[in-house]
Amino acid sequence: MKNTLFVLLDGMEDDPNPELGGKKPYEVANMPFIRRKAPHLHWTTGRGYTQLFLNEFWTGHPPDIARAAIEACGLGMDMSHNRMAFRMSPAFIDGKTVHWAYGVDDRAEDLVESVKSNFYLLEDRNPQIEFFVHGRSVITMEWDGEPQQTPQAPVDGPYVPIEDPLGELILKVASENDGLTIYPWGIGRVGKVYPPFPAIKNMTAISDSPTALGIAATLGHRIQLIPDLDDRFPAARRALRDGHVFLHMDEVDEYSHEKDAHKKIRVLEHIDSMMEEYFSDIENVVFFVDHGTSCVTGTHILMDVPFRTDIECFKEGEHVELDRLVPALMEKLQ
Repeated sequence: MKNTLFVLLDGMEDDPNPELGGKKPYEVANMPFIRRKAPHLHWTTGRGYTQLFLNEFWTGHPPDIARAAIEACGLGMDMSHNRMAFRMSPAFIDGKTVHWAYGVDDRAEDLVESVKSNFYLLEDRNPQIEFFVHGRSVITMEWDGEPQQTPQAPVDGPYVPIEDPLGELILKVASENDGLTIYPWGIGRVGKVYPPFPAIKNMTAISDSPTALGIAATLGHRIQLIPDLDDRFPAARRALRDGHVFLHMDEVDEYSHEKDAHKKIRVLEHIDSMMEEYFSDIENVVFFVDHGTSCVTGTHILMDVPFRTDIECFKEGEHVELDRLVPALMEKLQ
């Protein structure tokens, strides 16, 4: 069986956009290679978050692990001895509401330095921290009791005071950055891990997102954290020699949260050109989408999502249940 390339266009689905004459960004985007290379269009059911979709995509089951714990695994952090993980995202807190901050890359460096300079506040809890894109981070530490319930990004929600000393760190960072701070969500520990479908056990995951890499890591796959979009394509090309490859394009989702339809169109078109440069000669490719992300509202959308492939497996336009999509495709290739 030849190795298969799975490409996640994260959050590509969208709302009809008034700026685009009522069309969606991917309907406007010029993507001739993807449409030609993967001519068979089908549909499946999206999930509210990437980790919910990917775990079911690869295993047939929704995850039993908190988002922050998944990302900690993707970043190689210590989750032993019942440690708690906290996904920390940039946000403004006005006393009543958490306003998630997107498009603040120009302030990310100052935010990171502020967090580092105040990290001593957590020292009694044996903490670890790993930063990744846009000033985001994951913190793991010793923590008794159950995780707190906080609003889930990207939707603004009610401010929940965090127990000390993490709460003290959050407020201290806010005081140093004109209200911009980091705030936790997806809090939790490692739970039950479902095994991957046997046909995709030998796989490499390539992404800038610890969410996608965390799912892959918990399933025993090789992972490569590559922040730069263009660098992921040659890495994926090399990895295809050794097994299946999961290539993640998180930028599509990111620009949707920024409510910038034109940036979303440009990155989709760039991805298409890079796919043609590196993968014009391969067989067995699947382009798929995990959820909608609206350039109108900046939030995720629960909706049916498309997937395209060059593998003749389903009827054209067929809706395929998420938990049977990968097994059916891989069985066809045996």
